[in-house]
Amino acid sequence: MIDTIDPAFAPAAASVAAGRIPGATLGVVSADGRRWVRHIGMAALVPEAEMLTEDHWFDLASVSKVIATTTIILQLADEGRLDLDRPLTDAIPDLRQYDVANAAERKLTFRDCLAHRTHLPAVEPIYTYGDDPDRLRAFVLQREWRHVEPVYSDINFILLGIAIERITGEPLSDWPLGPGLSYGPPPGPAVATERCMWRDRVLKGEVHDENCAAMGGETGHAGLFGTVAGVLGFAQGLLDGTGASPAMLQAIRTRQYSHRTCGWERKFAGWSGGQACSDETIGHTGFTGTGLWIDFERGLAWTLLTNRVHPSRHFDSGIFTLRPATGDAVIGAWDAG
Repeated sequence: MIDTIDPAFAPAAASVAAGRIPGATLGVVSADGRRWVRHIGMAALVPEAEMLTEDHWFDLASVSKVIATTTIILQLADEGRLDLDRPLTDAIPDLRQYDVANAAERKLTFRDCLAHRTHLPAVEPIYTYGDDPDRLRAFVLQREWRHVEPVYSDINFILLGIAIERITGEPLSDWPLGPGLSYGPPPGPAVATERCMWRDRVLKGEVHDENCAAMGGETGHAGLFGTVAGVLGFAQGLLDGTGASPAMLQAIRTRQYSHRTCGWERKFAGWSGGQACSDETIGHTGFTGTGLWIDFERGLAWTLLTNRVHPSRHFDSGIFTLRPATGDAVIGAWDAG
C-alpha cells in the first residue's frame, strides 16, 4: 500500500530535470479507489511556454486502442452484436469487394485484429493519399495490403474502428467513455506534441497521428485525448469490475497470440511495464509518450503521461527506459508501503 508515490515519480522527475522530456504526469490508482498523482514540467515549450497541470489533456495516441476501440468491440460482443471469431466482413461486407475469392483480408476475424494476429503491415502513410476521410476509409478497405509476418499493426485497429462505425451507425466519439476521456479537440487545456512537418505547426489539442488526422481525427488506432483522472477512472473500472463484464475481463487478460491479449499486452521479458509487476499485468503504450499498466494481482494500476515528442520526435527522449523504470518504482513503492 502506497503512502506516497514520490519515489515512484523520481525517474520521471529526473527525465524532466535532464531535459529529456518537457513534462510528465504519473497517476496511480488502487482497486478500492485510492489515487495518487504527481506532475512536473511543461505542457508546452514552443511557441509559448506553458506549465503542466493535473488538468491538462494528453493525446493518448495508441492507448486509444485499449481504452476506446478494444472496450467498444468487447462490449458489442457482450451485447451479441458481433462474434469475435467471425470475419470482419460480418460488419464490413465490402472489405476487398473486388477480390472476394482470394483476398486474405476477408478471412480476418475481430479477434485476429485485436490480438495483432494478422498479415497486415505495422503502419502505412495513408495520409499521403489525401485528406477526405470517407475516401481514405474506402482506400483502407480496398487496398491490397502487402503481407508480413504478424506484427503490431495500426491497420488492424483502423479496420476495427470502421467495423464499429458500421455496426453502430455512429462515429467513435458517440460512444460514452466516461469523464476525462474525449476525442479531440479536448474540452480543456491540452499538452503540446510535435511540430508537424506535414501540417507545418506545433500540434496542441489536435491529434498527433497523421493517418488519424487525415481520416477525421477519430479512428480505431488513435485520436483519444485524456486527463490523468480520466485514464485512472478507466483503469479503476477494470480493477473493480464496474467498467467491464467478466467476459470482457477474461478477454483482455488471456493471451491470444504471443504476449498479446485482446487489445493489450501481457507482461513479458523487457516490456514497457518493468519486471517487478506480477505476471497478471497488462499494459499498452502510445507514441506521444503515454502509457497505462494494470496489475490485477496487486489491484493496482498506473499511468505515465508525457509529451516526449514535443517539439520533435527526432530526439532521444529516453522513454523506452523511463517506462519500465517507472513501473518498477511504482511496484517498489506499493510493496514497501
